[in-house]
Amino acid sequence: MRKLSCLAAAGVAVALLTACVTAPGPGSMSFFITSVGSGKGADLGGLAGADAHCQRLATAAGSTGKTWRAYLSTPPTFATPTTPAGAATHARDRIGAGPWFNAKGMLIARDLGHLHNGNNISKDTALDERGNGIKGRGDTPNEHDILTGSRSDGTAFAPQTDTTCKAWTSSTEGSAIVGHHDRVGPNTDNWAKSWNFSHQSAGCSQEALIRTGGSGKFYCFAAN
Repeated sequence: MRKLSCLAAAGVAVALLTACVTAPGPGSMSFFITSVGSGKGADLGGLAGADAHCQRLATAAGSTGKTWRAYLSTPPTFATPTTPAGAATHARDRIGAGPWFNAKGMLIARDLGHLHNGNNISKDTALDERGNGIKGRGDTPNEHDILTGSRSDGTAFAPQTDTTCKAWTSSTEGSAIVGHHDRVGPNTDNWAKSWNFSHQSAGCSQEALIRTGGSGKFYCFAAN
């Protein structure tokens, strides 16, 4: 009998056609929002501490063989009499090339271009490492502020204004740029709908992040 192909002519059952589609299998998760933050506001222990937090949560959820990176930027630093100037770190340069899928195998973005222009991030798809939803605007409490420290294109800000709570090491000084994972804000302006660049937090403490509409959570991507 002749083999059926995925491009078979009319008359082939829909179920057979569906079975031909290649979908991500178990363990394919390569994107999530942290189910919990550091507990110290925007003090994440720097980029290394944030990456380690992503790795711990992913491993505890059963993900193996992946190198996880936090989607966070840090600005350049000025030279001082005792230290040289430091380069900026851009969130988009930390997370690999894609594609990225959530814990339920749903496509988040094909590549960096898609991630920063037309991605599939929404309240329904931006899940935590166990596939659970994250509270958004209209929920109690609202936790849609996701730490990024980034511009809409995934790059860092200039150092004149603190947008990363001292490069993610402070819970007392500065503020942090956040995005809205649910793509909802108080109006329909682009900033209100941005997943990575909506506004600055009220401060860096856990209380300040909660007051703004967040809880210290951030995005994690598999870089490999």
